[in-house]
Amino acid sequence: MTKSMNSQLQLIDTATVQQLIEQEKIQLIDVREPSEYTAEHIPQAQLLPLSKFQPEQISLTQGKEIVIYCQSGNRSNQAAQKLVNSGFIEFRQLEGGITAWKQSGYPTKINKNAPISLMRQVQIVAGSLVFTGTILGAFVSPWFLILSGFVGAGLVFAGVSNTCAMAMLLAKLPYNQRT
Repeated sequence: MTKSMNSQLQLIDTATVQQLIEQEKIQLIDVREPSEYTAEHIPQAQLLPLSKFQPEQISLTQGKEIVIYCQSGNRSNQAAQKLVNSGFIEFRQLEGGITAWKQSGYPTKINKNAPISLMRQVQIVAGSLVFTGTILGAFVSPWFLILSGFVGAGLVFAGVSNTCAMAMLLAKLPYNQRT
């Protein structure tokens, strides 16, 4: 494929994606992380997580349109830019991601035994560290308050930079790698 002169990323709505699935004319790629995909994904979707995303991993199928998606559209934008930079022009993004898909009432494949979401894992770990640091700071030594401050600073950095080091570390745990 040739590089697009216009790097405008093309969106596709949920109804059109559903039609393409029914007509078997779509190659759906989920760019969320393995734990998210394992918990819930659109049927027939292939997993290519953004954290390991390489455009050359996509095996093109004749007569099928490539559509990428994530939770809401942020990560699929990043994957789309990687595709554009490597010369792909024949693809679109699911507008609003799997969130819009579910809001439209379309089916997803749900695994009740999947690990909890990375965001919930981050909240549990960060909350536990802040709570522990505060209790130890109050009853053992005020130096333990540094732990709470460090976690708080990390959360602020994650919010400002849209990059969460704790989520990246948790994503590498074995139970979050299963698909």
